[in-house]
Amino acid sequence: MVDSRRAAMGGATRSPARGSRTPALVAGVKAALTVLSVALAGVLGALAAGSVLMARKVVTPARREHDTRILALDTAAQTITLSRTADTGLPGRYGLFTSGTSDYIKLGSVLSEDATSVKRKLLTHIPSDARLEPEAAFSGWYYDRPEQLHLPFTPELIGSTVGPCPAWLFAAGTGETWVIQVHGRGTTRAECLRAVPVFHALGITSLVVSYRNDGEAPRSRSGTYALGATEWRDVDAAVGFARRRGARRIIIMGWSMGGAIALQLALNSAHGDAIAGLILESPVVDWRVVLAYQARVERVPLPVSRLAIEALQNEWAAPLTRTGAAIRLDQLDVVARAAELRHPVLILHSDDDGFVPSDASHDLVAARPDLVEMQVFEVARHTKLWNYDQERWSDSISTWLRAQGIVPA
Repeated sequence: MVDSRRAAMGGATRSPARGSRTPALVAGVKAALTVLSVALAGVLGALAAGSVLMARKVVTPARREHDTRILALDTAAQTITLSRTADTGLPGRYGLFTSGTSDYIKLGSVLSEDATSVKRKLLTHIPSDARLEPEAAFSGWYYDRPEQLHLPFTPELIGSTVGPCPAWLFAAGTGETWVIQVHGRGTTRAECLRAVPVFHALGITSLVVSYRNDGEAPRSRSGTYALGATEWRDVDAAVGFARRRGARRIIIMGWSMGGAIALQLALNSAHGDAIAGLILESPVVDWRVVLAYQARVERVPLPVSRLAIEALQNEWAAPLTRTGAAIRLDQLDVVARAAELRHPVLILHSDDDGFVPSDASHDLVAARPDLVEMQVFEVARHTKLWNYDQERWSDSISTWLRAQGIVPA
């Protein structure tokens, strides 16, 4: 009787304890799940926000950014000292975007350098009363206006679906062979002026063009880049312009993103029969390679960069990325589409480009050795091959044009 009562009493005393712990345990689990859910939502929200910002940055027309500082200016000796970067110490001739009494000056050879600074010769005369702000941007342009070439030219307007796109026309030779120059992302057609004398000497007419959203040509509805997916249509209009002016053979030369545009033109244009070949300077051949590389350089977390690349390719994300429409990166991957190429291609690329890695250029050569030739540079960095070694750069183009029969041997 006693044992049974103890058992009954024990059971009666233990049961409420178990019952009282159960609601507390459930409440604790719910609280933990709520915290985890909030934390997870915060992480996902941060990833999504970061990816949207990255995607927008890719397609938003870029403004020129200061990348060096003027440390000293000696107007008596006509020298300038800049903070040292991967570019400011390069051998050769370059330009410098400035503010103050001058907005652009030309730079000559390196006179001296140390771990933090580089002194260069000035090729633009700077008067003693000049005032230049410290912040500046190093450039491979060298020429910033067509008049500096001392070659006759005319301003033209190319009728495109977005409106009239300004261009410069440098007539040469018989007018039967033309080159259409296509600048890169975040720059304007002045980037291409370095190449005009090379073609002019060979009797080739140069048409240096603009395209939608580059700051000179009209703005598209979205106002953003499509990374070549739509811009090629403006260059295609320039091909039609050239043919109406008597061009029978047309070379398309693209710089950086202009290379991606040139490749899309070659793959899609109805004027393919008039295209004699492509010359690509530091080109974007596969955007996914470039975007992944840039994300690593900027230390963007891998999940963020992957989500950004995915967002660019999907219609649902277009309102967030402000692209106006999905950008099909697989269609812009010319290594994958190498079998579709029909025109000879010359690639000029530095293996230490620093902005657009040369991997996809090498891959395109491997995929189509019958059509694609590559001149590999070192040290020259991005779109600064002419500046670094003008003689080799010019000879590479001239030799290739003769080998293709585009100009007489």
